[in-house]
Amino acid sequence: MDLHIFLAVLVAALLHASWNLLVKLDLDRFLALLLISCVMGIMGIVMLMIFPWPSLASAPYFVASGLLHVGYNMFLARSYRTGDLSQVYPIARGTAPLLTFFGAWGLAGEAVTHIGATGILLLVLGIWLTARPGARTIRLDGMTLFFALGTSGFIAAYTLVDGFGSRLSGSASAYAGVLFVLDAFFMIAVALLTRGPQAFAQILPSWKSGTAGALLSAGAYWIVIWAMSLAPIAAVAALRETSILFVMLMSAVFLKEKVTGFRLLGATLIVLGAVALRLA
Repeated sequence: MDLHIFLAVLVAALLHASWNLLVKLDLDRFLALLLISCVMGIMGIVMLMIFPWPSLASAPYFVASGLLHVGYNMFLARSYRTGDLSQVYPIARGTAPLLTFFGAWGLAGEAVTHIGATGILLLVLGIWLTARPGARTIRLDGMTLFFALGTSGFIAAYTLVDGFGSRLSGSASAYAGVLFVLDAFFMIAVALLTRGPQAFAQILPSWKSGTAGALLSAGAYWIVIWAMSLAPIAAVAALRETSILFVMLMSAVFLKEKVTGFRLLGATLIVLGAVALRLA
């Protein structure tokens, strides 16, 4: 992976980690995702006014991705309703890169070197160890596990779709803009059907935090879409999950959270995996 792409994806991971650590919304998970999607939709409109529109060949991909993002949001919200962050996060984020790796290889025959494959596996293992809640294993009920694994499936699916679509679009930035608009449109439709118009009255008081979260989230995924148009999809998907390493470091520094031996081992594996992807 070229150095400028490698560094850009690390910046995306840092933005994603910052959003998770710094932005706190006084809303349930679905409403928080709705607010962020709405703000990102406005950002997408601005992006489409700046960048040339993506080619029609990418249209099936950004429409499919918009629908997949809605599924991701719904499954993620349901996962956090009955599961803790320390339960759901490692399952969803740690499993997705592995699914993406097999998907990119099986569907498109995307080649990954032995060093690259080793880097992906090291990153996945490191994510699971870093996100390990502690010495005692937390029990996970069947439905929470189902929705957490479903979330990882949606992450892998929209990552593959966006990777292929951005390559056909002619403009990765415009592709991202259309995706943000569609994601907002579909989420608004789901909100109206499930929560009614009052949902939008509920999110208005949190618009400042929502805007901050949307800026960080959109910036992170914008970079990822651009990177996947130039580098192997599986490698980018794995490298962006170094965000959990940044979360751990920020939590230790700013929140004074304890760093366990497992987390240190996981962090080491994540760094080694990132180095392997850089050398691949």
